[in-house]
Amino acid sequence: MGCARWLALGGLLALAGLLQARLLTPHQAGFGECDRFFYAETPPAGLETEAHVRICQRFAGSERFATLYSPGHRIPVFSAFRAARPAPLNAEQRGLLEPQIDDPDSSLEEVIEEADAVTSVNNLGSKQALNADYLDSDYEIGQLYPFFLSSDLKMSTFPLTNSVPMTQSFRERWHMNLDSLMDRALIPHCGDGKDLYIITGAVPSDYRVKGRVTIPEFVWLAACCDNPGGGWAMGFTKHTQASNIIEDIMVRDLEKLLPQKPQLFRDNCGEMEQDTEKMKKILEVVNQVQDEERSLQSQESTSPLASARSQRSALPSPEAPEGGGSFLGKVLGFLLTPFIKLFQLIYYLVMTVLRNVLHLLWFVAKQVINGIESCLYRLGSATASYLVTIGQELVGIPWKVLKVVAKVIRALLRILCCLLKTVCRALSIPLRVLVDVATFPVYTVGAIPVVCRDIAVGLGGILSLLFGTAFGTMGGLFQVVFSIFKRVGYKVTFDSSGEFYNPNTA
Repeated sequence: MGCARWLALGGLLALAGLLQARLLTPHQAGFGECDRFFYAETPPAGLETEAHVRICQRFAGSERFATLYSPGHRIPVFSAFRAARPAPLNAEQRGLLEPQIDDPDSSLEEVIEEADAVTSVNNLGSKQALNADYLDSDYEIGQLYPFFLSSDLKMSTFPLTNSVPMTQSFRERWHMNLDSLMDRALIPHCGDGKDLYIITGAVPSDYRVKGRVTIPEFVWLAACCDNPGGGWAMGFTKHTQASNIIEDIMVRDLEKLLPQKPQLFRDNCGEMEQDTEKMKKILEVVNQVQDEERSLQSQESTSPLASARSQRSALPSPEAPEGGGSFLGKVLGFLLTPFIKLFQLIYYLVMTVLRNVLHLLWFVAKQVINGIESCLYRLGSATASYLVTIGQELVGIPWKVLKVVAKVIRALLRILCCLLKTVCRALSIPLRVLVDVATFPVYTVGAIPVVCRDIAVGLGGILSLLFGTAFGTMGGLFQVVFSIFKRVGYKVTFDSSGEFYNPNTA
C-alpha cells in the first residue's frame, strides 16, 4: 500500500506548479485577497494566536480558500470557503507541502511535492505534516475543505495545510455528511449557494500520529447564508469516535465548544434578520441525513463478512495446527469450526438486536425530550408573556393613582379659586346696594296695602265706566228708534196705564 501511495503522489508532480499559497505576514491584516471567503469579509475573531499561520490558498492564479494553520499541531485550525456546486468524485486523495511554513526564508512561493521539498526546503517537517506521517498508520489525509466541494479545479484542496488525520471510515462518513448537507440542505436554501459562507475546522486532542500530527477530537462546520431578509446560520459537529453521528448545533453554542470562545461570523451572521422557517426546513433535512447514517451504521454492524473479519483478528483460527499439524488436530479443527461459527453468529445476532434496541430507545428518548423541550419552551414563553403583562399593569397602577390624585387636587384648586373670586366680588359691591337689598323686603311688605287700594280704585273706576257706557249706549238706541218712528208718521203715546196707544187704529 505504501508503494502505491508514493506512485500516486508522484503523478501530481506535473500539476503542482499550478498551486500557490500566500503566507500572510504578522503586520498584514486578515487574509489578504482571501478575505472574500468570510462573511462581511471579516475572519473569525478570537481563534488566531501568534503561533498560527494565515494562508491564502491559491490555484492557477486565483484565490480558492483561506486557511488558519497551527504549526504546533501540524493541522489546520480552520479553512474558509464559499459554497460551490460539488465536483465529480473522481480524484484520489493527495498531499502537497507549503515550503515557507518550515523554511520562512525559502524563495518557493508555491506548494510542491514532498519529494521535491526534501532537497529544496530546510527543516522540512518541523512545523507541518508530511505524507510520510500517514504512511503505515491507521490514519489517512482528511481534508477540511473536501475536494468534491470545489467546483472548478479540485487540486486546489490537496495541500496538507488543509488536512487532518482521519480514519478511513470516519473520513468517508464525514465527507458523505458534507456532501449530503451541502447538496440537500444548505445550498438549496441559500440561493444555490452563491451567498453561502462555510468554515470547517478541527479541535485538537491529546493524541498524535507517530508523535507528530495531532489527531482532532472533533471536526466542525459553520455555515452562514447572507440572503437579505432570508439569511440563516447553523453549525455541525462530528466526534472522531466511530459510532458518533453528525450533530446540528446553533452557531453560538458551537463557539462555546471551540478554544478561546471565538466569534465565527460578524454580527452572528445578521442574527436579527435570520429566517427561522428556512432553518426549520434545513433541520428536517439534517434529521434525514442523521437517520440515513444510523441506518448505514446498523447495516455495517450486522454485516456477517465485516464482523467475521474483525472476529478473526481477535480469535485464533481453529484450523491452525500446532507443531506442524497432526491428523487429530485437523479433525478437531474440522469438528469445532461449525460450533465456533454458530457461536459467532449467535453473538452477532444478540449484539445486533441489542444495538437496534438501543437505537430505538435513543430515538424514542430523543423524540420525548424534544416534545418535552417544546412544551417547556411554550410554557415558559406563555408564563413570561403573562408575567410581563402583569408586571406592566402593576407598574402602571401607581402612575394611574397619581393621575387621579392630580385631577382631584386640580378640581379642589378650581373650587377654591371660584370661592375666592366670589368673595372678592362680594367685597367689591357698594354699601348702598347692600342696604337696598337688605331693606327690599320691608319696602315690599309696606307697599302691599297701597297697591291693593290702587287696585280696588282701579276696579271701581272700571265698573263705573262700564255702567256709564252701557246706559249711554241704551239711551242712544232709544233716541234712534224714536226718530225712526217719528219719521214714518207714527205717533207713539203712552196712556196713563203705561200701555202703548196708536191713534190711527182707533
